[in-house]
Amino acid sequence: MKRIGVIGGGAWGTALAALSAEHGDTLIWARNAEVVDDINTQHANTLYLPDVKLPASLKATGDLAMLRDCDALVLAVPAQTLRSFAQQIWKTLPGHAPLVIAAKGVEIGSGKLPSEVLYDVLPARPVAILTGPTFAMEVARGLPAAATLACHDAALGAALVQRLGRPTFRPYLSDDVTGAQIGGAVKNVLAIACGIVMGRKLGDNARAALITRGLAEMSRLGLALGAKRETLMGLSGLGDLVLTCTGPQSRNLSLGIALGEGKSLTEIMAGRRTVAEGVHTAQAIDTLARAHHIEMPICQAVDAVLHKGAGIEAMLTALLARPFKTED
Repeated sequence: MKRIGVIGGGAWGTALAALSAEHGDTLIWARNAEVVDDINTQHANTLYLPDVKLPASLKATGDLAMLRDCDALVLAVPAQTLRSFAQQIWKTLPGHAPLVIAAKGVEIGSGKLPSEVLYDVLPARPVAILTGPTFAMEVARGLPAAATLACHDAALGAALVQRLGRPTFRPYLSDDVTGAQIGGAVKNVLAIACGIVMGRKLGDNARAALITRGLAEMSRLGLALGAKRETLMGLSGLGDLVLTCTGPQSRNLSLGIALGEGKSLTEIMAGRRTVAEGVHTAQAIDTLARAHHIEMPICQAVDAVLHKGAGIEAMLTALLARPFKTED
């Protein structure tokens, strides 16, 4: 782990690159030439992490081939672009450097988790998942945070923890790759639902109920796909869900609030630079749930509002009219 490459010059990619640069040689690839220049000359990423000073040792490039000698590659890109980046890695970066997925979502169309997408394109590469309740700005500023690092290879996981871990950034190892990804994907959809509740001013009781019943939906899907219950109750599941459904920095929560206040999805997305992964993931989660016969009424309601023309009031009425049942 002498040299780490980070693919993705957004807030999260830059925050992770800054962590890595404190312990060794780190190179970050960014599509935006202004971001590359800003990191190299000003030791900053003012576009995505304003007012954060980056380590002077961190270097940036717009040429993916410059990452060819890295001992590990961190993929901090939107989940829906992961397959195209994997294909670029296959063409441009030969070798067997491990891949660390820092994206959260499920691929539309295939219904595959990020690790499954990489296995399709790069089957020989070891894969790890870095996920959990982490806002990029707080990690970049050195505020305390904990995350899940899920990996089948215990030695690789330990090496990554040593390279990325800090007293203020604590990765906890897990071998549950599936569970770590399910939590990170579903929580974004539930955060949009939570935002709608807040935008509609339905109260704190309603928000607490939604988070709790949303966790039950996450658990049902995760267990059906082979996840461990303790993973879903940990940092990558419950922890990330609580942060995303309550933290004002959450892109998915703020999008839901805007929807609840009456704005259209098109109007909201037009004014944003960053991706709210839950918008895309809602479709994929709905497909997964139906394929596995899993009841996920909250997630499916979000998908209906976002992509199927359903009205918010109608969906709220339908959810509240569901039969009373035993808590699961």
